[in-house]
This record gives sequence, C-alpha cells and structure tokens, in this order.
Amino acid sequence: MADARDDRPDPEALLAAAREEEERARKGKLKIFFGAAPGVGKTYAMLKAARSLREDEIDVVVGWVETHGRAETEALLDEPPPLPRLPAIEVEHRGRTLRDFDLEAALARRPKLLVVDELAHTNAPGLRHPKRWQDVMDLLDAGIDIYTTVNVQHVESLNDVVAQVTGVVVRETVPDSMIERADEIELIDLPPDDLLERLREGKVYLSEQIERAASHFFRKGNLIALRELALRRTAERVDDQMRGYMRAHGIQKTWAVAERIVVCVGPSPMSARLIRATRRMAGSLKAEWHAIYVQTPAQTRLSQADRERVDRNLALAERLGATTVQLHGDRIAGEVLRYARRHNVSKIVVGKPTHPRWKDFVYGSLLDDLVRQSGGIDVYVIQGVDETARPEPGPPERRRRRPLPYVWSACVVALCTLVSRLMHPFSDLANLIMVYLLGVVVVASRFGIGPSVFASVLGVAAFDFFFVEPYLTFTVSDLRYLLTFGIMLIVALVIASLTVRIRRQVESASDREQRTAALYAMSKELTALRGIDRLSLAAARHVAEVFGADAAVLLPGPDGRLAVRAGTAEDLAASEQELAVAAWAHAHGKAAGAGTDTLPSAGAMHLPLQGSSGPIGVLSVRPRQPSSSLDLSRRELLGAFVTQTALALERALLAREAQRAQLHAQAEELRNALLSSVSHDLRTPLATITGAAGALLDDGDGEAALDPAARRDLTQTVLEEAQRLERLVRNLLDMTRLESGALAVKKEWLPLEEVVGAALNRVEEHLEGRQISIELGRATRLVPMDGVLFEQVLINLLENALKYSPAGSPIAIRGFTEGDVAMLEIKDRGQGIPEGEEELIFEKFYRGRGHSRQGLGLGLTICRGIVAAHGGRITAENRPHGGAIFRVTLPIEGCPPNLASPELPAAPGA
Repeated sequence: MADARDDRPDPEALLAAAREEEERARKGKLKIFFGAAPGVGKTYAMLKAARSLREDEIDVVVGWVETHGRAETEALLDEPPPLPRLPAIEVEHRGRTLRDFDLEAALARRPKLLVVDELAHTNAPGLRHPKRWQDVMDLLDAGIDIYTTVNVQHVESLNDVVAQVTGVVVRETVPDSMIERADEIELIDLPPDDLLERLREGKVYLSEQIERAASHFFRKGNLIALRELALRRTAERVDDQMRGYMRAHGIQKTWAVAERIVVCVGPSPMSARLIRATRRMAGSLKAEWHAIYVQTPAQTRLSQADRERVDRNLALAERLGATTVQLHGDRIAGEVLRYARRHNVSKIVVGKPTHPRWKDFVYGSLLDDLVRQSGGIDVYVIQGVDETARPEPGPPERRRRRPLPYVWSACVVALCTLVSRLMHPFSDLANLIMVYLLGVVVVASRFGIGPSVFASVLGVAAFDFFFVEPYLTFTVSDLRYLLTFGIMLIVALVIASLTVRIRRQVESASDREQRTAALYAMSKELTALRGIDRLSLAAARHVAEVFGADAAVLLPGPDGRLAVRAGTAEDLAASEQELAVAAWAHAHGKAAGAGTDTLPSAGAMHLPLQGSSGPIGVLSVRPRQPSSSLDLSRRELLGAFVTQTALALERALLAREAQRAQLHAQAEELRNALLSSVSHDLRTPLATITGAAGALLDDGDGEAALDPAARRDLTQTVLEEAQRLERLVRNLLDMTRLESGALAVKKEWLPLEEVVGAALNRVEEHLEGRQISIELGRATRLVPMDGVLFEQVLINLLENALKYSPAGSPIAIRGFTEGDVAMLEIKDRGQGIPEGEEELIFEKFYRGRGHSRQGLGLGLTICRGIVAAHGGRITAENRPHGGAIFRVTLPIEGCPPNLASPELPAAPGA
C-alpha cells in the first residue's frame, strides 16, 4: 500500500514557491533572445516581437539596439511607425566621445517594456554600473519588463568551454544567475551552413571582416559545437522552469520529459555492479544520474567493514560521474522516492534481493515498496555480483555475539516471574502478561533486538511454566491458552521491534544533534574572530576536538609554498612527504592522503580549502590512531568543517585585501594631494624669491638702477616669501612628527595670557589693520602645557582666521578656566564653515572654500594633533551672525605651583 504522505505536496515548499512568485510579481519580466553565435537573428527577432507588442498598444521603448550595420535590422528598427527610442548618453573618455545606454533616462521614462540589446556589453567608464546586465537588474527591480539578447559564448559557466572549442577567450560575460533569472528564453537557432551563407553575403559583418571571421571563430566545427551548447543550455533552463512549475503547483508525479536515473547504493558488495550498470545505462541514454545512500536508524550500527564499503561505493559512483547524495530517514523507499520526485527522476535502479524471503515479511521489502509506490517512475532490478566473494587466505570472519545481554535478558524475565509470582494470588493472568511485556520493553530499550526477541520467547515460556495449569510443566490443558501464547509472543515482538526502532531513532537524532551543535559552535566562533592566525587556530582546534585527531591549517607563504599556520599537528611542517601531498591537494583542488584514492600511504588526510576565487590553503587531519578511519557521516561533517573554515579564511583574506586597497588608495590620495599642494604652494614663493633676487642681481648703474626704496621692497619680498616657505616646510615636518609618533610633549605650568601674548607677537606684522579683542579675565589659573607646541597651535589658528576673514575684520580671543579644564576660543567674522565640513577642515590637505587658497591644508591638522597629544580636543563651529569659532579645550591635571613661587617658568617668547 502506497504511503499517502508521499503523495501530498510539501506545505513548506508550496509556501516558499508562493513567496517567490509574489516577489517576482513585484519585479519586471525578463525575456532573453538566446543564440549560438552573432548573426543568427537575435536582435531582429527581438525587434519583431517588440513591434508586435507595440501594435497591441503596449508602451514599448527601445533603450539600446546595436545593428552592426545589418540592413535588415536597421530597416526593421526604422520601419514606420518607428519605435520610440531613448537618446544615448555621451561619455568623454581619453579624448574620445563614447555613446552608451542611458540608464537614468530609462528609469525616468519607465515604459512597460524596454528593449536593451547586448546583455553582456561593458559600459563606458563613469556610468552607474560597469556592466549592462547590472543596468538590466536595476530596471527589473523598478518593475520594467526587459527584452534583451545574449550569445552562448557570453555565459560565465561556459566561458572556458567556448575558449577550448574556438580558441577565443571571451572577455564580456554574463553570470549564470541572469540566465536563471529570465522568465522566458527564446532560442534563435540557425543551422551552421545557413549562418555561413549569411556571413558570405555580408549580413553578419562588414566585408573587410568576413574573411578573418570565416577562418577563425566562424569555422563550421565551431558553429556546430556552439549550437549544441546553446541547445543544451536552453534545455537545462526549460527543465528548471518545468520543475519550478511542478513545485509551485504541488505536482508530485514524475514528468519523464528527460531521462534522469537514480541508483540505490548500500553496504552490499553487489552495489559496485549496480553503479557500473547504471553508468552504462546513463551513457547510452545521455542522461544525468545520481547515486543515493539512505542512512536509517538501523544502519547506524553498521560494522566498520560495511561503512568502508559504502564509502568505496559512493567514491566509485563519483569517479564515474554521478552526483552522490546521502539521505537520512526511517524508510529507505520513502526517502528514495521523495528524492526522485523532487528531481524529476525517470528511472530507479536497485539490486535483486538475495536475502531469505521470510525477512520481507518481518522487516518489509524495499523492492516491493519501490515498485508499489513509484507511480510513473520505472524501477530496474539488476542482479548483482558479490565482488568480495573471492577466496582469500585465512579463516572467514564471523560475527561474534556478546552473551552478556542475553544473560541480562534472562535475569529480567526471572525478575518479572518473581513479581508475577507475588501478584498471582490476587491478580488476573492478563496483569501478569503486562508484567512480562514491560520486561520486554526494558530489554529492548537497553540491549537491542536480539536480546529482546530472546526475552519475548523466554517470557512466554515462563508464563506457561509457572502460571498456566498444570503448573511447573509446559503441558497446556486448555487449548485456548495457545492463542494467548501466540498473541502474547506477537505483541512482545512488536513492542520489542518498535522500542528498538525508537531507540535507534533517538541515537540517530542525538548523533545529528551533536554534529549540528559542533558545526554551530565552530561557525559561531569563526564568525566572531578576526585575523587569519586566530581563525586557523580555532578551526584546527574544533576539528581536533570533534574528530579526535591532530589537525593543522596550511596556507601559502610569500614564496607560494604551503606552511603550517596553526593547529595541533604543527610537526607536519617537518615532513617533506606530507607537505608534498598537501601541495598536490592544494594545486588540484582534491582531497589526498590517508583515507583517499590519491597517495593513501600518507599519514594525514589533506583537504583543500576552496574559496570562491580558487584554493586558499589546506586543512590536514591526522588520526591519533593510525588504524582509525572516518565513516561517511563523519566525512560529511568534516567536509562541512572544511567549507566553514574556507569561508572564514576567505573572509579574512578579503578583509585584508580590502584594507590594503583602502590604505593604498588613501596613500595615493595623500600623495596626489601633497604633490598638488607642493607643486603650487612651494613653487609660488620660490618663483617670487627667484624673481626678486634676479632683479636685485641685474640692478645696474645709471638711470636703470633701482632706487633704495625699490631695492628694500624687493629685499622685503624675498624675506617674506622665504618666511612663508619656511612655514610650509615646518608644517610638513610637524605633520611627519605627529604621524610617526615622534612628537614629545613637555608640559609646564603656564598662564594662558603669556602663551597668547607670545603667539600674537609672532604674527604681529600680519595683524595690521585688524581689531584684536582679548578677554582673559578669568584665565589667571595656570595650565599644564608644552609652551612651544601650544604657541604653534595659537599661531596656526590666528593665521587661519586671517586667511579666511575679510581684511580689516575683527578677531576675538577669549580664554578662561572652568573646573578642571581650560578653554581658549579664536573667533573671526569671515564667511564661516560650510555646513557639514566642521570635521573635514581638520583632515590633511583639506582647504576650506575661502577667498585664499594658499597653504598646504595642514595647519588645522597639526593643531588637532598637538591638542590631542595634550589630552584635549579642538572643535569648530559657526558664529550666529557670521564667522567661525575654534574652541580648544585642555585638561588641568594635578596641582599647580604657588603663583608667588620663584620657580614659576616663563612662557616661551614672552
């Protein structure tokens, strides 16, 4: 009888399909006109379909079409009434004007359908996206339907295949996700002979390109191969659409539109022949095939030899080209059929049963379940050959049974008999039977199926011997008790079987839970950690703890050779053999070493850590007991650990590369800014000095001689420009000291008014015509500071106020101490600070938008660095009625000396 559960659609799958359909309904529809080569008529067919929709009064707009000079395409595009077209955007690049698709205009126009030719096209530099398929994604997200074209050689996953066939490496590719995203794919097919005829007639390329194309890309063999690739890729996409439709509508039956085969693999020695037979069948049918192993709770107790045989069988299937899958479930037939229906399998291959027939009645028949429940799926039964049934030296290995569980079973039955003996005088026989059944449950839950069957039979015998008349004999006076004994035995066996099954399910669930918990713990720690060394150490530690083995992570060094980065098997670095095996695994992307088919004599198993862009390193696992090996489930868990480790390391490597790129970009930006500033701000005073000095040197006698006032002006100019040049160089040197950490702050207790006075004296000549107001009435308290450095801060702030405020405007200085801080404010009446630039003005080489653009843009940066070295902070804000305020806050720590003390140091420059 078929399991009704298998015929019901999965509610979770239906819900996921409904959500996916709802999500796709909000976006635009994508139709791809797919071809094998240029010239098959993709653009022509696309425009023809667009015209048909235009005739149905649908808003159709041509965003971009590339005709390549083909007369038929140009005629169809311009045929009245012409299709509306978006104007192209023009981009200047290296002295050339490039025309390209205008994404912004398309999003603003928002037609119902937009025609965008050449999906794989690379956009002109400076546009929103580097690739046109990214533009199409934005249009689809905006709800605009798209018609587009693409050739098979532009599909990313087929790029290397096309290069191998044609000898041409295609640089412009489209990710496979775009092909899978398409709601409809229309194959535009043209036989190779017809395409070559079009090429000769000049309908594909211009006349000067025809001969070269015919002798290279457009050779007939190339076109045949490309045509097959296009047909296969279209068929795969159509098959995906069909399976998606079946999932969305809850269709559980198989639609045998394409051959797909599943072979059931187990620990049987005959599975190898089934695998080879299935491979021959798949080869003759040109069909994809899968090898499935279903692990049930009962099979968790397989012997080590059986587990190794399962591993070998699956490895054989993988070598022969199968997709190998391990499933978990209670019933093999149910899991196989569920997998077959989910993947639209047309044929299932199983082995002919060789066990005694009575086992089918007791344990059920896999073959019978598959045949009865398969529906439209064909089931092939093949006679296997026992490949291990060859004579081998030595005595045959026999399965040894432990006697202790059976002894305990007898003890439990004896205990049940004792309890029943005590209950017998005042209890019915039915209650005594319940006692024996309880004993069977206890035995089954503790010792398994064999002892429980023994307890069932022994319990029936004890019940007959002690509690059925005539007592103490197996003779039965009332034949009705025979039915009682039979029912009692059957119920006991059923209870034992169910109890053992539940026990195995619990053990299997516990094992899966432990694996999940181990994987979760590793993933959680790897997610939280940063740095390659810490990630490597954590991954190796988790592998060592879970698998009871020594583990190490090997990563390429600067010379490209693998070296142990972290782990518990660091001595692997001393073994040239192990390093050679690890290098092979890294280079070929396949596992090697112990427990594999490649270099199995090695002491450790070396698993490649594969990232999205290639191999990252190797995870080496060495069992602490040389004779131990990993079964299939633990291999799967180890594979998950390897994947998690590779993802974490790739994340760390990408983060490091991103940091390097950011630092490089910042360094390049600073270099460009420095060169720009130096080239202008250092060259200007040098040019002035050079001109003035030249004029002084050329000064002659007579009427052409300079008068003393002119000579003084020129000398004054040389001095001023030299001082300006000295300030620029000093700022550069101060910035270098700040960034290198060489700036030493020597604090002294100084009054603010003395430091302010010293700074004003330094810039006195630039203050001419300015009204300077100073308010330091409450600044009598001493402040710990480095007088020389803080004087430089005030000088830079005063020069900044002079530079960014109109000539003759006032400047105010206000200082005071409050609590344990001292504050100093420099106020001007300039144009203020542009909104949002209050922090930017303290960045290196940043110059505000003022009247003057002189300087390197380092003055305020130096101020912030010096103030920060004092433990203070500097901020900038706009004044209410125009101008800016720069506020410096310094902490006052410790007790100042007595103002009357003769040891009070004087402020520098006072």
